[in-house]
Amino acid sequence: METNQAMFCYQCQETMAGKGCTRVGMCGKKPDVAAMQDLLIYVTKGLSAITTQLRREKKEITADVNHMVTANLFATITNADFDKEDIISRIEATLAKEEELRPSVSKQDALPAASLWSGSRDTFEAKAAESEVGVLSTKDEDIRSFRELITYGIKGLAAYLSHANALGKEDPDIDMFIQRALAQTMDDTLTGGTLLALVMETGRYGVRGMDLLDRANTEAYGNPEITKVNIGVRKNPAILISGHDLKDLEMLLEQTQGTGVDVYTHGEMLPAHYYPAFKKYDNFVGNYGNAWWKQKEEFESFNGPVLLTTNCLVPPKDSYKDRLFTTGNAGYPGCVHIDADENGHKDFSALIELAKTLPAPTEIETGEIVGGFAHNQVFALADKVVEAVKSGAIQKFVVMAGCDGRAKTRSYYTDFAKALPKDTVILTAGCAKYRYNKLDLGDINGIPRVLDAGQCNDSYSLVQIAMKLKEAFGYDNLNQLPIVYNIAWYEQKAVIVLLALLYLDVKHIHLGPTLPAFLSPNVANVLVKYFGISGIGTVQQDIDTMLGGSDQLIRADMIVGDIVQAYPSLVPVMLSCGLHCISCGVSEMETLEEACLTHGLDVYDILDILNDELAHENAAK
Repeated sequence: METNQAMFCYQCQETMAGKGCTRVGMCGKKPDVAAMQDLLIYVTKGLSAITTQLRREKKEITADVNHMVTANLFATITNADFDKEDIISRIEATLAKEEELRPSVSKQDALPAASLWSGSRDTFEAKAAESEVGVLSTKDEDIRSFRELITYGIKGLAAYLSHANALGKEDPDIDMFIQRALAQTMDDTLTGGTLLALVMETGRYGVRGMDLLDRANTEAYGNPEITKVNIGVRKNPAILISGHDLKDLEMLLEQTQGTGVDVYTHGEMLPAHYYPAFKKYDNFVGNYGNAWWKQKEEFESFNGPVLLTTNCLVPPKDSYKDRLFTTGNAGYPGCVHIDADENGHKDFSALIELAKTLPAPTEIETGEIVGGFAHNQVFALADKVVEAVKSGAIQKFVVMAGCDGRAKTRSYYTDFAKALPKDTVILTAGCAKYRYNKLDLGDINGIPRVLDAGQCNDSYSLVQIAMKLKEAFGYDNLNQLPIVYNIAWYEQKAVIVLLALLYLDVKHIHLGPTLPAFLSPNVANVLVKYFGISGIGTVQQDIDTMLGGSDQLIRADMIVGDIVQAYPSLVPVMLSCGLHCISCGVSEMETLEEACLTHGLDVYDILDILNDELAHENAAK
């Protein structure tokens, strides 16, 4: 680490100046907490190298070790655990587990330095400051970029796996992969090509992890169904639950029965209303507020206790800090943390008793929003959806999944949704939906134009929906479908969703509002070349590129050979622009956007040139 930097972190979209937080985290994370999180990742990688070697030696790894690794990773996700003492305790427990397991390794020389280091808490700060700990410990920019892309994807995967574990679902193969991949990020013999393969493997296990969590949720609580969710309030005292964990919600609802205390969801907990099992609770009132980043004002006006179950925690204001409770892998110094007992039970009586002494929530909006369009529900509508596509009533599906955030530039997603033609349907999951789920965009033949599949992990539902449509239309791959992708990202759960889509060979994903700072120029170019990843431009540019503007005859998604056949007069223009592939066989399969990516050209510039030329030709006729 450079001496003028108090810390270095660039794992989230809001990282300072799009490069990295070096003084304090944009999330509110202080340098001393960042240092302990870096050290926690270091020792977790060391533990993972030990377990990976033990597995090679045919020795068993118990579930408690697997859960320790995933919990450590989950705690370091953006906006999860800000409690330095908790992070230090995790480091101590991890080192103790290493001390326990290390003697069982027969081949000690196979272990890296991270597996061999041991120290007491009074040495932690000095160790965290050493050059071998932290993001910048990898000097080569491209190798570092690949390693961090893998690590952040694994953090997201670990979060989803933790939720599944809470509901009794285990997949030791995913745990084995997570630990092996963490160990491989310390292997200096691995080249960029090998690490790219590991990126894709991370995506493969991302799909598997989201499938596991989907089955855990639906087996426990039923398949989500179309549901109208109240966004107003009642006059009873209440508790607000935020984050992602459905098991915590279930325990809270059970314990509030008959107490006169209502329960509302916030942020990513909104989709809990779609599950049949939760509809039996008459005190499960509705959703209060919006995405995570508005919590300072919304937690203030809610008046009652707030339970934060996972990441998406913003450092609280003093005015409500004493009624903010954390649980699971979330934490903040000064806030009461509720741990589970040895049976996994959590006692929420402190929140319930506090709620009874506080005013009812202040109403901030009224009405209803509709959701519950997970894969099973959309499958039930499949015939209706396919018919709407075949008749031309639906021209395109636009996947606008992912995360919301504080940046003013994210108003782009609201403007984009508003500007979409009325024959398009938005498929969404995650808190990005709060940018447009209250716009009343109408429906197409009774199909709402915003289909909300659920939480960020329910992006798996969107994949399942796409697979079903591919089958219905008889296509060979997902990229033939009338689906385009304009995804917002913020933290590491979005990273694993992205890698899962890349593993499934989904091409031409637009990612914004900025590309990840942890992608070096060369690694970014690899994703552009092989997958067509791109950033966002203006709303109109992106609608023209993804859907084809009404005033543009040439679109980015048109096959190059089709353009040549339809507009032969453009051949000299295309050649002069550097598109030399128009006479080869590739032109019969490659879109204009793909051709531009291959030749290092800006598709927006090429679209302007070609459409301007056609406009001049038409004007001269």
